[in-house]
Amino acid sequence: MRMTNKIMRNNSLYNINQNKILKDRLTNQMTNQSKIARPSDDPVVAIRALRLRSNVTAVSQYYDKNAKDADQWLTVTADALTTIDEVLTDLLSQATGAANKDFTADNLDIVLTQMKSLTKEFYASGNVDYAGRFVFSGFRTDTAITFSAEDVSEMTKHPVSYEIHEDMGYADISTINYTNYNILSTDIGGNGVNANNESYEQGITNTKLFRLRLSYNNLDSADAAGNLPITLTVGGNTVPQTAFTEYSDAEKAYAAIADGTEQGIAYIPSTGELVFSEKYYQDNYKEGDQFGITYNKSNWIEGDINPVHYFPCTETKDIGDGTMTDVKKTAYNITSVNQDIYYDVGFNQQIQVNTLTTEVFSHDVQRDMDDFQHCLTQLRDIETKISDIEKKRAEFAEDSDDYKNWTKKLEAANKAKDYIRENIHAKFENQITNYQKYQNDNNIAITNNATRGSRLELISTRLMNQKATFKDLQTDNEGIDVTQVAVELSASELTYQAALMATGKIMETNLMNYI
Repeated sequence: MRMTNKIMRNNSLYNINQNKILKDRLTNQMTNQSKIARPSDDPVVAIRALRLRSNVTAVSQYYDKNAKDADQWLTVTADALTTIDEVLTDLLSQATGAANKDFTADNLDIVLTQMKSLTKEFYASGNVDYAGRFVFSGFRTDTAITFSAEDVSEMTKHPVSYEIHEDMGYADISTINYTNYNILSTDIGGNGVNANNESYEQGITNTKLFRLRLSYNNLDSADAAGNLPITLTVGGNTVPQTAFTEYSDAEKAYAAIADGTEQGIAYIPSTGELVFSEKYYQDNYKEGDQFGITYNKSNWIEGDINPVHYFPCTETKDIGDGTMTDVKKTAYNITSVNQDIYYDVGFNQQIQVNTLTTEVFSHDVQRDMDDFQHCLTQLRDIETKISDIEKKRAEFAEDSDDYKNWTKKLEAANKAKDYIRENIHAKFENQITNYQKYQNDNNIAITNNATRGSRLELISTRLMNQKATFKDLQTDNEGIDVTQVAVELSASELTYQAALMATGKIMETNLMNYI
């Protein structure tokens, strides 16, 4: 084959260009610290790089975002539960001290004021949020567990009524002791008895009442036609409305049950109670009975618990001018839905981050305050009566009939006070058990939350290790050995310079020089 100068020049130029391509590739590797600039440079490395980058992105999402977000949620929850535990401990301490029978109404008033303040803090702790999401509200993270002042103000402009359904069991029927001392307001004849042949002291009674205490007070009363906004079913059978009598005043209802005037069910909207006499209770209810109670509540105040977190209920909201002519109805919790919130914190791994309202915040903590207030009202009233009787008795001579009559009245009043004080003592002793139960529920929630946190910590550690491993693999796959590339680049540079010199020599010689 004849090799001409042109062929030699073309070959030289091609080889120089190839050398420049190699030099360019090595320069790019040094600049980008990557083996390839495009998939065609090394398809195997490119495919492996895509997979590793996908893994690094996924692990980074789990570790840097999801896991940290879940950890913050659990931390906020843990702080709130710790506060709640401290509040319940203080409430338990207050109840233990208030069980002292020597406490007067003024003493108990101070204790009750402190307990009410602690109760508000108990529910306020449930309204904590993380990044604008209420942590105890299940899926309704935009809804606090209690109504705020702003909510109540809005309800004033656009009235809201809830039809609430509660399911209870036979064990939910509680007992209260009612002391009736109305006889102290009647006149007794000179023989020391009244028309019923009862003396003052004989007329003082302490009766056990049976009741279902609903989760709310200040419920709706009967409408203009006398229809009661409450339905009670026992074992699926509806109790007729004729069995109910509505009482606007709890004291009158208790007295009517105690003296036998009321033989059915006393519905007390103000206190949210269904009260039965002992005979009615024994004749109609038995162990294992299940109760379904549906009632309406339209009067809401700041601090009331939002029923949408607890019960099947229907909200009727006025969206017009406040006349309830243009309303919107929304049903809540009609079907049972698990509202646990899970975060993806790994490949096919999830962790629950929320603690539900129903696990910690019982209505009973708030409703117990209503019972205490009733006890305090009775004690203060009887102490006032005793003081009035003592002052009245002092107006008469000790050997007079009037003095003896007022003395009998005073003895009866002291008997009533003893009953009331014993009832209060029993109430506070029972409350100690209740607060221990609430605290146990809270401790279970604390343990569950801490267990999730511990598991998340283990997962986060593994994610951190996985991220480091994938990063190393990614570096090994795509990264370069700087020393080796630098040597190759230097060699390429020398080769390039030598090729230019050789080509220059070739270009100087042609056929004319030979001839």
